[in-house]
Amino acid sequence: MVLCTLRHQLLKSSRCCGSTVRLLQRKSSGCVYSSIHGFDKEEIRQKLQAFPGGSIDLLKQDSGIAVLTINNPSRMNAFSGSMMVDLEERVTELEDWADGKGLIVQGAAGTFSSGSDLNAVRAISNPEDGMKMCMFMQNALTRLLRLPLISVALVEGKALGGGSELTTACDFRLMASDSVIQFVHKHMGLVPGWGGASRLVRIVGSQAALKLLGGAIKVDSELGLNIGLADDVLEANEAAAGGETRLQQAEKWLSRYTKGPAPVIQAVKRVVLSGRELPLSDALRAEKDVFGTVWGGPANLQALAKNSKHK
Repeated sequence: MVLCTLRHQLLKSSRCCGSTVRLLQRKSSGCVYSSIHGFDKEEIRQKLQAFPGGSIDLLKQDSGIAVLTINNPSRMNAFSGSMMVDLEERVTELEDWADGKGLIVQGAAGTFSSGSDLNAVRAISNPEDGMKMCMFMQNALTRLLRLPLISVALVEGKALGGGSELTTACDFRLMASDSVIQFVHKHMGLVPGWGGASRLVRIVGSQAALKLLGGAIKVDSELGLNIGLADDVLEANEAAAGGETRLQQAEKWLSRYTKGPAPVIQAVKRVVLSGRELPLSDALRAEKDVFGTVWGGPANLQALAKNSKHK
């Protein structure tokens, strides 16, 4: 899993303080909640499976870039209960993908996701089950963000509610020129529950996040670029160079950051992840240990032989 290697290496290091080890042990699974928080994953999985519809599809490519598709177009790619379970299972597959380097998250049929399927939401509207669903999805999306892959959300059409939260669980966001991201939770008498608010603050800052959540503001591609929620804007298919689809444009954009051997790209993601989530001293120790996994490795030795540092 994302920080599994770091944990094992730090456990072997006599210089690592106990608090750092415990912190990475908690984070190595990627999960925020476990049984010590009163969370029974299998119980909520069974309840969610009772509300089927749609799917989360995963295509792992030889390029090392995978495509994760939210597939429920008849409901604007809203998440049914079974799709929430699907998402968690696809994340597990990606955690175990040794050759992976990048991930594109997209919606089917030209729109990203309208969030939760209201049929499932109404069925588990009691506070206890709602909290369990919240914990389940926070775990899944935190694990998604902590994957040792460089991830990008390809936002076409609308990303609403839980769909907007999903975009924040990726490292980058590419918006189609006519797309919209909107945290509509206030209109439902809610606040984000899948971790979207906490991640949004880290992406755009607390004041911008307060405006987006408090005003349920529609973020188009121009505003997205201005506030840092979007990392680039993709043109319509017919306007793109060579008539590339937006998925092809996204793959080309991501390939700039995933070029190279998988162990090196995964190491890059891990050092950034530790820098983002750990206190500085702990992050420095983690960086040292990740460095040790690639120093003298095949990619390092090959680069030295080619003298490729300045290329």
